[in-house]
Amino acid sequence: MANRVVYLNGKFVAESEARVSIFDSALMFGDMAFEMTRTYRQELFRLDEHIDRLYDSLRLLEIDCGLTIEQMKQQSLETLERNLPTESDEFDWQIMHNVSRGPLGVYSPAFPQGIAPTVSINCWPLVSHVGGMAEKILHGVQVAIVAQHAIPNHLLDPRAKTRSRMHYQMAIMQGARMGNVFGVMLDPDGYLAEGPGWNIFLVRDGALLTPEPRNILIGVSRGAIIDIARSLDIEVHECNLGRLEALQADEIFCTSTPFGAVHASHFEGQQVGDGSAGPVYRRLIEAWQEMVGVDFAAEAQSYAAQLPGWLEKESQASAALT
Repeated sequence: MANRVVYLNGKFVAESEARVSIFDSALMFGDMAFEMTRTYRQELFRLDEHIDRLYDSLRLLEIDCGLTIEQMKQQSLETLERNLPTESDEFDWQIMHNVSRGPLGVYSPAFPQGIAPTVSINCWPLVSHVGGMAEKILHGVQVAIVAQHAIPNHLLDPRAKTRSRMHYQMAIMQGARMGNVFGVMLDPDGYLAEGPGWNIFLVRDGALLTPEPRNILIGVSRGAIIDIARSLDIEVHECNLGRLEALQADEIFCTSTPFGAVHASHFEGQQVGDGSAGPVYRRLIEAWQEMVGVDFAAEAQSYAAQLPGWLEKESQASAALT
């Protein structure tokens, strides 16, 4: 808890007091758009891209959240500023936006003040997200195709980032049963789509390959890698990729907002290259690190060392409120 505050429907409230109604459409239907942005050196990374994608999702869901894009950005920055003093200056943060259309109309008698969209912005130190990934960031992850498929575009547009993502949870559980692998889903045509919350890249003959965007969430970190690659004159191809292309790859890696990127040591149980981070991946990560001023591996190791003490502090703070 550590005195963190949450922006909730126009007010700042203590994190422990932030509540969403049991009648909210987010709970009833998963009818909620969201975004997760992170900081590097306590500066938000690509906030504009995240907020723009949030509003694209809201447009698809036909939700008017009552805030302009510029107002949402300003409230995001203020939420972060209010929370920064609650942790060490060396900690980076995630900032989470959640927006639903609010309680369902059938339950309007429970809301005499009227029904309005639910808008929340909260912060969380990245020590738990990134610290828990330290070993994977250092030594790589094992990637494998799971039974759960991605939802095709003609059923639900995956470019909208919503809380309706049971398929992600199924992929996570299936990956866990396979030996704690990073489970990548196939699209309806049998091509690689995405992981639950991350995008996949292959490297072949020095070129960067990634699934075309028709059946995936187009990640902001994915976009960052593509931009960096082009700045380094690395070829980038968005194309159909199957199991064979992954097995033939010289390198494989995954991108996501919390951890940035992590290389794959194995795919489907077979070693990728020599199992270590490949040269193209290293060039991309070095350029990303230089851009944001953070050594990803060093940050993860530092957080991993601090994580037990931080969790104990959080548990004590929570217990004091009960």
